[in-house]
Amino acid sequence: MRATLERAHLLKSLTHVHRVVERRNTIPILSNVLIRTDGSALNLKATDLDIEVTEQVPAMVEQTGSTTVPAHMLHDIVRKLPEGAQIVLETNSDGATLTLSAGRSRFALQILPESDFPDITAGTFSHAFKLKAGDLKRLIDRTQFAISTEETRYYLNGIYVHTVDSPDGTMLRAVATDGHRLAQAEIPAPEGAAGIPGVIVPRKTVGEIQRLIEDPEETVALELSDAKIRFTFEHVVLTSKLIDGTFPDYVRVIPQNNDKLLHVDRQEFSSAVDRVSTVSSERGRAVKLSLQPGKLTLSVNNPDSGSATEELVVEYDADPLDIGFNSRYLLDIASQLETETAEFKLSDPGSPTLVHDIGESRTLYVLMPMRV
Repeated sequence: MRATLERAHLLKSLTHVHRVVERRNTIPILSNVLIRTDGSALNLKATDLDIEVTEQVPAMVEQTGSTTVPAHMLHDIVRKLPEGAQIVLETNSDGATLTLSAGRSRFALQILPESDFPDITAGTFSHAFKLKAGDLKRLIDRTQFAISTEETRYYLNGIYVHTVDSPDGTMLRAVATDGHRLAQAEIPAPEGAAGIPGVIVPRKTVGEIQRLIEDPEETVALELSDAKIRFTFEHVVLTSKLIDGTFPDYVRVIPQNNDKLLHVDRQEFSSAVDRVSTVSSERGRAVKLSLQPGKLTLSVNNPDSGSATEELVVEYDADPLDIGFNSRYLLDIASQLETETAEFKLSDPGSPTLVHDIGESRTLYVLMPMRV
């Protein structure tokens, strides 16, 4: 194998594929990236047995072939080469090393045979549809922060993607929850998405997809089955196993009859929560919201460091209410809202609260209260 290509092209592709490779591996081949020459391109592939990323890089191919080399080492070498460098990749006749040459730099890397490299993409996909990268990013951005990190509740370690019928037609909905908060976002279902199985896309896959989206106008092709999902961008294909579990009946925890309405300036509220939570304990992070007609008082009381209060003028004309929330969760939700005014629908100090942008129903958040 022998191919010549530009450093910038190779670096961009290696940045995408090497992230999938775990730094510590008990199986040596999983530390490597598969390099295969094909006509006028170099194909790169990396996997951790749960996710597989392949990308095509334009190259001048003089001799076709394939091999595997350590992914993180190759990425570091290419990253440290000077901008504008022309890189030559060539496998040696002994079949044990790959030579990388660029200007006066020369590296000989140990290789493993391509035949050892696993392939997780086998199998058929029962459903396929396309959507704009910007819509996919929106679904992910609005829900990703609520994914659980508790490994024991593995079925919450991802985003639940499914379709639902609503008065506005069929919607493609994404939901994430960690048991303390829930995030839900939806878009009109693209053609071909109706009837897809409800699937749980793992947290690591979600993060990789987020990084791969560069142009919101690009069209992304999605294929999925009960066990796998594939995202095809212009030059990159990401295939991932899905979480094998049952997502809980989240609709039951979304409050329907909360009758106490609070309208507050999103930016003012977020800044005030941020300020008063400075004195909260690292473990508790509780902030108390005391509501009275026209006024919201935020307060934090930490026996170890002190207390803080701040008042905001708000729209609220229901009965007085004291309720506590985790300040970090409030800030996470406030950062996802888009309009100037946030709407809170409250019931009592022990019941979940519904939060969303005023006049917006396609994205909503549910927050469980804390005892304060």
